[in-house]
Amino acid sequence: MSQSLRVGIAGYGLAGRTFHAQLLKGCGFEVVGVLTNNDARAQHVIEDFPHAKVTSTINQLLALGLDLLVIASTNNVHVEQALAGIAAGVPTVVDKPMACSFEETKRIVDASRASGVPVTAFFSRRWDSDSLTLKKAMSEELLGDIFRVDSRFERFRPSLVASSWREKTSPEDGGGLLLDLQSHLISTSLDWFGPAVLTYSSVRSIRGAADDDVMIVLKHRTGVDSYLSASATVGAPGPRLRVNGTEGTLIINELDPQETLLRARRYPIGGKWSEPTSSRATLHRGDEVIEIEGENGNYAIFYELVKGALAGRNDWPVSTWDALAVASIIDEARSGSVR
Repeated sequence: MSQSLRVGIAGYGLAGRTFHAQLLKGCGFEVVGVLTNNDARAQHVIEDFPHAKVTSTINQLLALGLDLLVIASTNNVHVEQALAGIAAGVPTVVDKPMACSFEETKRIVDASRASGVPVTAFFSRRWDSDSLTLKKAMSEELLGDIFRVDSRFERFRPSLVASSWREKTSPEDGGGLLLDLQSHLISTSLDWFGPAVLTYSSVRSIRGAADDDVMIVLKHRTGVDSYLSASATVGAPGPRLRVNGTEGTLIINELDPQETLLRARRYPIGGKWSEPTSSRATLHRGDEVIEIEGENGNYAIFYELVKGALAGRNDWPVSTWDALAVASIIDEARSGSVR
């Protein structure tokens, strides 16, 4: 029996505990250490992984003989922790966004390329049901020539969430929806339709704290326009995904249940969910509406690809070029925003 890969997690909040830890466990990694200075979260580590060591510094975590470092901490420490991991020769996964700016992202990527120590970004929404279903529809040419996509994460939270640092901190410290949910929207759009340039951006704060209403428009080299909306202030959210092509429109209204399952402390055992994880999808051709079988979403694919990359069987799941492209668009969107 092959030995489990040893992994350390920096940060044990929502991202570290709910997403990364459970996916890693489901994919057969051994969580041997977690970095946190929060007493409640340290107790969560002990509950979840009794044999793991709780550390208070990144160097203590790296001293545990890791095969992989996963950075799930607050955005403002991603750079220093990623650089520490790379300097220690440990392949590293960084939760999105990889860093708070293009310059910071490039520091991580340059260090990785110079040393040969791999780094990748956790753009997990590429493995949502909606994303996989769109890719299948494209491969089957159900939509004809696609010319426009509306992709959105919209919700209605008229009041700030007291416990959410993302809603209150500055962009320099990693706050706001441009860095948070727009990272996913941009990443998936580039994954679907290839390289793009920014043609419009509006980055605003409606509730008086971090940016909470963000719209950007991308023009892909393929001719597709991506309208990407991330907002906490929309009382009537639109469909998660609407994709217009010459042969019809694909509509997916809701996210798949993966996040709900993970929040309920359920995870894909052996890298596979034991229940359906698809979103309902419909193809519209005027008055004709056709039910499309949605693909099952599976974030565990990311870590299965990480395992393969560590063994030299496949590429890393998200390239450094993709991480840089997302960071570049985010910087440009913020600096050129029409308010």
